[in-house]
Amino acid sequence: MPLVRIDSTGTPPELLDRLGLAVHEALVEAIGIPADDHFQVLTGGASRVVADTGYLGIRRDSGAVMIQVVLRGGRTVEQKKAFYAAVAEKAAAIGVEPRNILITLIENDLADWSFGDGIAQYVQ
Repeated sequence: MPLVRIDSTGTPPELLDRLGLAVHEALVEAIGIPADDHFQVLTGGASRVVADTGYLGIRRDSGAVMIQVVLRGGRTVEQKKAFYAAVAEKAAAIGVEPRNILITLIENDLADWSFGDGIAQYVQ
């Protein structure tokens, strides 16, 4: 049930699509979400991403990518670390610098989701 938002300035649409797929694959592998649980918002082009070029000693450039994942709480620290590593590995494989990727996880509860028809499907 994650909802993924990826914001990037200057990333070509086809690369942004590939990055979205890479993040989805990392969620399936590291967190264990179902493969068909795929919901994303991908923004690029005219959007503007501001990222400090040296925060925590990481040398970012103008290709900064911010990934925000809203998901049900309860994942372990190990699962989260495996997810971050999987995203970095998959991003590098498609030409996105891992040093430019900032990921945040926002956790919530089952009652915080409605997938349509005004129903909280997970709490029926």
